[in-house]
Amino acid sequence: MLQSIAVFCGSSLGVASIYREAAREVGRLLGQRGITLVYGGGHVGLMGIVADACLGEGGRVIGVIPQALADKEVAHRGLTELRVVGSMHERKALMAELSDAFLALPGGYGTWDELFEALTWSQLGIQHKACGLLNIHGYYDSMIAMVDRAVAEEFISAPHRQLLFSDTDVSRLLDRLNHAAFS
Repeated sequence: MLQSIAVFCGSSLGVASIYREAAREVGRLLGQRGITLVYGGGHVGLMGIVADACLGEGGRVIGVIPQALADKEVAHRGLTELRVVGSMHERKALMAELSDAFLALPGGYGTWDELFEALTWSQLGIQHKACGLLNIHGYYDSMIAMVDRAVAEEFISAPHRQLLFSDTDVSRLLDRLNHAAFS
C-alpha cells in the first residue's frame, strides 16, 4: 500500500473551476486513505487546495519548499511538517526520497519539470516509482500524445512508456499507482 505520494501541481488556480475541484478531491482521497501528501509546501494555487483538503480529512502533509520561496511568504504554515531546503534541486530530491509514487495535476513548467525528472529517474533505474498524470478537462491530452509520438519515433521505448500512467478519475489513478508501486 502506498504510504506517501508526491503531488506536483500549479501554484496558480487555473481558469476552470474543475481544476480546483480535482485538487480538493486528490487531497480528500489521500487523507481518507491515510496516504501522506508530499508536495511543494506552498499555500497558493492548486498546491494549497490539495494540502488543505488533505489536512481537512485528518491527513498527514509534508511540504518541501526552497528558502527563497519561503522568504516570499508562500509557504503553508499549517502543515504537519514543513521542510525548508536550499534549492529546487534539494526540493526534488527530498520529495522523491519521501514518496512512494508521483502524481501530477494541471500545472506549468515547474510541475512538468518535477514530473519529467521523476520519470527520467525511473527510466534510468535510479528509482522504481510510478508516475501518474491526472488528466482533468483534457489538460494533458497533448502531453500524452507527445509521449506516444516519442514511442512511435523510438525516442522512448515501449516498456518505458509504461512508467507513465494517466487517468481522468482520481480514485482509479491512485489505485493504479498503488498497484504499480507494489507489483
